[in-house]
Amino acid sequence: MITSAANPRLKLVRRLESRRQRERLGLFACEGEDVVEAALDAGLEPVEALVDAERPALMARLARPEPVAPELMAELSSLAHPARVIAVFRTAALPKGTGAPAGLALWRVHDPGNVGTLLRAADAFGPAFVALSPGCADPTGPKALRAAAGSLFRVPTARFDEAPGPLVALVSRGGTPLPELELGERATFVLGAEREGLPPDVLGRCDVTASIPMSGPADSLNVAMAGSLALYELGRRRP
Repeated sequence: MITSAANPRLKLVRRLESRRQRERLGLFACEGEDVVEAALDAGLEPVEALVDAERPALMARLARPEPVAPELMAELSSLAHPARVIAVFRTAALPKGTGAPAGLALWRVHDPGNVGTLLRAADAFGPAFVALSPGCADPTGPKALRAAAGSLFRVPTARFDEAPGPLVALVSRGGTPLPELELGERATFVLGAEREGLPPDVLGRCDVTASIPMSGPADSLNVAMAGSLALYELGRRRP
């Protein structure tokens, strides 16, 4: 059982709190049995697996899980209630690509909760991919992982400039009303951060602009809500 905070496995999990370290090492950490189990269900194999020595979880599914003293697990966890299991996975094992018929291309969506929620929407209303520009929140960060609720392990991701057309820019107003927009078998919805929106050069690369009609006094929709509605609309039209 691990009883020292200086243990190398615990040090690794702490290092992975940093996006820079996650990118440098090609690893990320998952907390909690629901998220870890979703990764295992998707076929990912953990590099490391730590379990609370007094409240172990997923013991039958983990190869060589290492028990950790409860107080040390509590120090590692960012959850309101300390996780019973923490596992480290390789980023390269996550699904990649833009082969799905629908997609979301996110331009500088900084909030990890929104990125995670959009991954979950792509999982719910897909098949769909999510393409991320530089400046987007890291989908393997703790907040994004929690918001995605396991969808990161099923939804392929890609770079923003890899997203195939036709590209449909979602804007708060002035675009073709989404229900009236002609959509083919494929579409990639392009969304920007809530304050900045999409810059002119990105809008110029899109084939069409669309807006989601709103009947109330709100100025705009949350980016995660807008992306979810767009994917739902596209899916609703499929045979």
